[in-house]
Amino acid sequence: MQKSMTFGVVVGNRGFFPGHLANSGRQEMIAALGAAGFGAVCLTPEESRHGAVESRAEAKACAELFRKNACKIDGVIVTLPNFGDERGIAETLRMAGLNVPVLIQATPDAAGRMTIADRRDSFCGKMSACNNLKQYGIPYSLTTLHTETPDSAEFKNDLAKFAAVCRVVNGLRGLRIGAIGARPAAFNTVRFSEKILEANGITVEPIDLSEIFGRIERMKDDAPEAQAKLEALRNYVPVTGVPDAALLKMAKLGAVIDTWMQAGDLTVSAVQCWTSMEEFFGVVPCSVMSMMSNNLMSSACEVDIPGVVAMHALRLASETPSALLDWNNNYGDDPDKCVCFHCSNLPKHFFADVKMDFQEIIAGSVGKANSFGTCVGRVKAGPMSFARFSTSDVTGKIRGYVGEGRFTDDPLNTFGGAGVAHIPNLQALLRYICEQGFEHHVAANLSQTAAAVYEAATGYLGWDVYWHR
Repeated sequence: MQKSMTFGVVVGNRGFFPGHLANSGRQEMIAALGAAGFGAVCLTPEESRHGAVESRAEAKACAELFRKNACKIDGVIVTLPNFGDERGIAETLRMAGLNVPVLIQATPDAAGRMTIADRRDSFCGKMSACNNLKQYGIPYSLTTLHTETPDSAEFKNDLAKFAAVCRVVNGLRGLRIGAIGARPAAFNTVRFSEKILEANGITVEPIDLSEIFGRIERMKDDAPEAQAKLEALRNYVPVTGVPDAALLKMAKLGAVIDTWMQAGDLTVSAVQCWTSMEEFFGVVPCSVMSMMSNNLMSSACEVDIPGVVAMHALRLASETPSALLDWNNNYGDDPDKCVCFHCSNLPKHFFADVKMDFQEIIAGSVGKANSFGTCVGRVKAGPMSFARFSTSDVTGKIRGYVGEGRFTDDPLNTFGGAGVAHIPNLQALLRYICEQGFEHHVAANLSQTAAAVYEAATGYLGWDVYWHR
């Protein structure tokens, strides 16, 4: 179940503008938030004039209210029903110290109501508010239009995007990742810096595969947690032709991972899958990982830790499952289409049709009997967003790229989990990936949320991210 979101609301007011606008503007913003399913924390008219912020005393009162509710405030919305007091807004946010995203909204004047009794000047006041936030070093977001009414379709869309930005920012700060196994020796591309991630509030908790296998060995076949996971696997995707022994191994693997992640307060994971799992345990972990991703606990293969960070960012923005794919093949001679593929641990959410089977690539080296557990099917047509993050030891920063496209229904006859993607100006993106030395892995999500991920990463997290448009 997704957490309900709550926003702190700062109502701007300036005394020589009509006070009734501050009062009605407060009510309109709270109503707009409620209609969208969000909670609001805001001063009441009993706590300040019109429930707004103008004076230093009112700024202190609003900041104190926010601090008392800090555990449930996901972001702050500054609404300007009139010009607003620029200092009061900035001082409120500084004193509150919430370190959450901030959205600035200004209500437009009506052309026929520009007398002293109804004139807003929010158009102008928004610039002053933003100027002061820049001076105070407080990052903020803007609405698509310079002025929008709280009940407009434009603000409804901007509010949805801002909520996604808040989920990404708050979800990546303090993220704890489980690294299950060592990086496969053949995959230098998934090297990363734990220290750079830690400096950005992201912790990696490793466990060796020997510990995973040891805990599986100690688990009895009829253990309740193993049997529960076995039933979940059978109900997840069709398993016709998959040996019972392989299914039980997968179930015990999943049960051990679940227990370890719960004990370590871990949110997402990345798993070693080539080739120790197959040679020394006898299954691929794909279906277990697919189930985790489908349950919004993103899981990346080949211990691609930055890859799962990108998966999680997209999942936070859209509140739907993400997958990790390869930019894998050209699609005929169409320069804007390519085949995105993995072999595969894609979540069920991605597939038009899916079944559990053996992994055809690795079966050639470890045998079919040791390679059951992959999810095979065609990615369904529809909108997609993509993202890739990496750690740069040269700059000491996290960098990446985001963009959008579509999965198509173009014919494709292959194995694993695969889809044809149409990306506008794809050749420029591919050149950028190669010139910048990014990995061949990319996170994908069946949504259009690149804008929110980009704003969260660049505007609030301070990462170097390119938006492909």
